[in-house]
Amino acid sequence: MKKSTLTKFVISGVLILVLSLFFGLDLHRELTFANLGKLKNQLIGFREANYAFTLAGFFLLYVLVGAFSLPGAGPMTLLGGAIFGFWPALITVSFASTIGATLACFFSRYVLGNWVQKRFSDQIKPINRGMEKDGLLYLFALRLVPVFPFFIINLVMGLTRIKLVSFYWVSQVGMLAGTVVFVNAGAQLGAITSPEDILSPVVAASFAALGLFPLIAKWMLNKIKASKSLDQPNSHGK
Repeated sequence: MKKSTLTKFVISGVLILVLSLFFGLDLHRELTFANLGKLKNQLIGFREANYAFTLAGFFLLYVLVGAFSLPGAGPMTLLGGAIFGFWPALITVSFASTIGATLACFFSRYVLGNWVQKRFSDQIKPINRGMEKDGLLYLFALRLVPVFPFFIINLVMGLTRIKLVSFYWVSQVGMLAGTVVFVNAGAQLGAITSPEDILSPVVAASFAALGLFPLIAKWMLNKIKASKSLDQPNSHGK
């Protein structure tokens, strides 16, 4: 058996095992806003006694969720802010989500290519056209204002010619603004200890930002595209 074939076989086996355990143990039902909210106080208590272990475990779990395209990234981002506070959660989620996304892109390119081609054929064509037209700016746009769910972007990008290094850094930068908004909302949730806290200006502003983020991100993207078009030489010029 060729080394490349053996590698694909091993990775495919790991993917099947992880997905089987995840759904077989009903973990997809646990990674929800409601369930994670109930566990928040317990996890905070565990964090106080085992900070480094809790942070490392959270990081690894987040990477696995992204790498295997599992549901639960949104609730986990809010939970991270609630448990660890803004800055530790922001750094952890930012790197974990990007590493997980890059691994998903890698799996798609070298293992799941045929399955992704069939499963997401409708999404592949517009993404390929966007990449041909705007290159890395298109990926940045998808990260900033996701037209498709993030896990679809990860998988479909694996079928393009984009370098994994480029995919990583563009994703890291493009997802940062959204990560800031969600982590901050989670941190404010973690700070709520009484009904009066819900009405505080900081909490209200955090959740207003959460709702307004798609509109702000779209405005930012339009500005970037306009700036790029102005920088391009006029075809009728000298």
